[in-house]
Amino acid sequence: MANDTADEGGPATGTAGGAAGGWLGWRAAARDALYGPAGFYRRPEGPAGHFRTSVHASPLFATAVARLLCRVDEALGRPARLDFVDMAAGRGELAAGVLGALPAEVAARARVHAVEIAGRPDGLDERIAWLPEPPDGLTGLLFANEWLDNVPVEVAEVDPEGVPRRVLVRRDGAERLGEPVGGAEAEWLARWWPLPGEPGLRAEIGLPRDTAWAGAVSRLRRGLAVAVDYAHTAADRPPFGTLTGFRDGRETAPVPDGSCDLTAHVALDACAASGPAPTRARVLTQRAALHALGITGVRPPLTLASSDPARYVRALARAGEAAELTAPGGLGDFGWLLQPAGPAQADLLEPRELFPDAPELSAEPSAGAPPEPSPRAPGLLVDVPDHEEH
Repeated sequence: MANDTADEGGPATGTAGGAAGGWLGWRAAARDALYGPAGFYRRPEGPAGHFRTSVHASPLFATAVARLLCRVDEALGRPARLDFVDMAAGRGELAAGVLGALPAEVAARARVHAVEIAGRPDGLDERIAWLPEPPDGLTGLLFANEWLDNVPVEVAEVDPEGVPRRVLVRRDGAERLGEPVGGAEAEWLARWWPLPGEPGLRAEIGLPRDTAWAGAVSRLRRGLAVAVDYAHTAADRPPFGTLTGFRDGRETAPVPDGSCDLTAHVALDACAASGPAPTRARVLTQRAALHALGITGVRPPLTLASSDPARYVRALARAGEAAELTAPGGLGDFGWLLQPAGPAQADLLEPRELFPDAPELSAEPSAGAPPEPSPRAPGLLVDVPDHEEH
């Protein structure tokens, strides 16, 4: 899923002669391959035709986001208009799932905005606005699931003399080194991803993502912005970068010809520092975030199998889906960046509020809307005890 409107600022700079000979920096090449007239994200099959996100893995993900929106609503004092923004909405799956999971009273006040460059899909709920960019003056929750990893960035590689240089690429995927990285990009590398002088080491220069994230969060007047993505922080930067491609459900070599997705993991700590009140931002794993929202993968009690077999089977299926969403080494390792906006949200994300003890939720939630947020917890996320996954 992707949206290119936040990756503004014109063509990539410093491409050693521009497009002469077909050589471009990775940022310009990926932008055209993903979002150009024949770009990957304009293909009719949509992202779900090539890769599976948490949204596609289980409707429990949309249920969890709806619960988070309810908690934001409560923290904001239940405003007359509650905004939910689905950044890089794909075909609107998350927006529709969240709207369908909200309690009736909340849904009546909700204004759902799906932000995507592709055309509006047929059959989408008419209550969902389809936009090329988020509106201003939002009050509520801005949610960006696997958006930032598709904001194109430059790639740097250390040359034999120990100098980081921009990597240039042709449409067929062939690469060569361009000029040394300089200016704001060099400053970003020095602060967020320092490259030792060992030849061949690589980094993705996340400056456009920081700018994109800050721009999205600036649309919020009050509320919470959340970015969910493949991520790393300063403590665990990958030595050779993470740029890769996906085609037809399989990982493949990154080739900027429009035939595959192009993605790279996100330096979420750098993004957090670019937003408002960065000291209030928090980065946690999807496993921890979903546990805090009641998605734990705990199996239903075996006694239910004899008293209500059909309910047991449904609960067991949900437990399997929850286990996939929270699995270590898989979707559970995704990073969640939570960034508050507005003075009313200043204290919602204190560390002590994220993980107090809380009772386990029922193995099978009651039919219909997500439960109302607990009035005992001032924080948006309240963790539940960790359990062995099945």
